[in-house]
Amino acid sequence: MDSPLSVPPAFDRRAWPMDGRLDFWTAPDGWPLRRYRLGQGQRGQLLMLGGRGDMIEKYLEVIAHWASQGWAVTAFDWRGQGGSGRVGADPLCGHIDDFAQWVSDLEAFVADWRAQSTGPCAIIAHSMGGHLLLRALAEGMPPPDAAVAVAPMMGVHTAPLPRWLAVLIARTMCALGFSERQAWTQKENSDRQRAMRQKRLTHDPERYADELWWRDHSRDVALGAPSWRWVVEALRSTFMLERSGKLERIAVPLLILATKADRLVSTPAIRRIAAHIPGARLHVYGPEAAHEILREIDPVRLDALRRIDAFLDEAAAP
Repeated sequence: MDSPLSVPPAFDRRAWPMDGRLDFWTAPDGWPLRRYRLGQGQRGQLLMLGGRGDMIEKYLEVIAHWASQGWAVTAFDWRGQGGSGRVGADPLCGHIDDFAQWVSDLEAFVADWRAQSTGPCAIIAHSMGGHLLLRALAEGMPPPDAAVAVAPMMGVHTAPLPRWLAVLIARTMCALGFSERQAWTQKENSDRQRAMRQKRLTHDPERYADELWWRDHSRDVALGAPSWRWVVEALRSTFMLERSGKLERIAVPLLILATKADRLVSTPAIRRIAAHIPGARLHVYGPEAAHEILREIDPVRLDALRRIDAFLDEAAAP
């Protein structure tokens, strides 16, 4: 890694910044999506997209960073997670019937968001958000001036199961009527499971504890495992996007950050996807980074922010 940014003053990751605005944006079908905005926008506007099971609160630290760089930053919770309601009956199950619904929400949100300003606009998307962003762009969504995909879900890490077996199991469970059931057990109070989950996400126990704090203090945003239908959709959508022949149509300056140690998304798939997108830049971290690169220990996180900021200065200049 190159020399990282200096460590900024301590940021309270368990409190909303005083000058932000939390409200709801209404999708075309009337579904309310929880939205947060921070920053004055002298530099332009930036949209932050989280991953599966995420809520806005997890990214307040990086949202505040980009707001301090002059961006008007917007983030929202995907339909069915965070503070944007639930699609299924189980409030802790991350369910969606079809990823196309999320793509539709994103396209409508971005159209409205872009209409609010004439300056440069950038989108930064993590994990599932990265997949949905690239799928929307491949399917014709007007591109921003610059885009960043952080550990994008371009393939699901199914090991130790081969992909074909994971597909078979998930489809079978849906056929048996378990589409809206959680695909695996995620015990809320199990220290062992929490420790295992932390290792998959970040090497920083304090930032991981922040997520648990928000979940425990705002139970309406807490989410557990995905549904079997989500698993089917994730496997299908990633497979179809890579083979669609549409990736070459993505015409936006794109930076992709990934890690060899990712145990949630497929890094080989990310490498293949990057090779198909004209001009895409790819940086892959080693074992120092787990899946949540933007919530990692400071040497990794600050290096990622430095790379993103330098890229945005070049690709989305005022």
